[in-house]
Amino acid sequence: MANGTKIQEFILVGFRVGQQEQLLLLVFFALLYVFTLAENLTIIVLVFLDTHLAQLPMYILLSNFSWLEICYVSSTVPRMLDDLATPHGIISFYSCFLQFYIFFSLGNTECFFLSAMALDRYLAICHPLRYSQIMSKDFCYALVAACWVVGFLWYIFPVILISKLSFCGPNIIDHFLCDPGPILSLACPPLGIAPYICQVFMNALFLGNVLFILLFYGNVIVTLVKTSNQGSRRKAFSTISFHLVVVTLFYGSVAAMYIIPDGENQSEVTKAITLFYTSITPFLNPMIYCLRNDQVKEALVKLWRRKILLRRKVTL
Repeated sequence: MANGTKIQEFILVGFRVGQQEQLLLLVFFALLYVFTLAENLTIIVLVFLDTHLAQLPMYILLSNFSWLEICYVSSTVPRMLDDLATPHGIISFYSCFLQFYIFFSLGNTECFFLSAMALDRYLAICHPLRYSQIMSKDFCYALVAACWVVGFLWYIFPVILISKLSFCGPNIIDHFLCDPGPILSLACPPLGIAPYICQVFMNALFLGNVLFILLFYGNVIVTLVKTSNQGSRRKAFSTISFHLVVVTLFYGSVAAMYIIPDGENQSEVTKAITLFYTSITPFLNPMIYCLRNDQVKEALVKLWRRKILLRRKVTL
């Protein structure tokens, strides 16, 4: 064949557990998926309906981040749930690489969004007088568009490079999704520069965004330490501390993938970590970022009151 590909489909092993444990995992992650969608959709609707929140750059970013989380969790979880319900695990070659590309592109986009939100907090706290001028609505939407575009362009070359490798068997992927590590392990040697290109792109994305976030939040912390207003300092520290929790959960779980020691349980540990940042963090992020926020709570109360008033008008 032109690209040397002999395998037409892969088999995703999924989780090496019994039938009863599979059923428990199915129920748990199905509920988690539904709650994740509900949380993130609530934030999107609130920002869309509340005219005050819709004008604030932070909530423009957060509403788009919520849409990203919906797409991110939907790129892997429905397929995983289907395999848990009917354990066949067969996925075509092209479907596997499509999932690989979409999953990684959404992960890349999340990295850029976390950096964009760090920039927003840096400008709001370190340059408050120029914040509204710099972080205008147009600039905010341009920043959102840049995150999406660069996120989906960033890893396209490595994905194409891996797809051109020869896969001559076996076709069993010891994972619940199409991840580059297990896929590369099935490729026939020589692999050429593909693994090195993948590593370069991943490291550049990871380290670049981490340094960017550390730089901005470092400046924010220094500025807050120097401020004399105790009330504003406490409030700002509360906000950025929750932002840092989200950053730590995401980047911490991704970084853990690099330090897993080789051994018999390596694949199971990899699955557990991947499961954490594909399912758990999208569920936790809305609660950390928004649903504990006073402005979001006020918007929820307003929306609830408006709904009650509309019901009363209908009954009258």
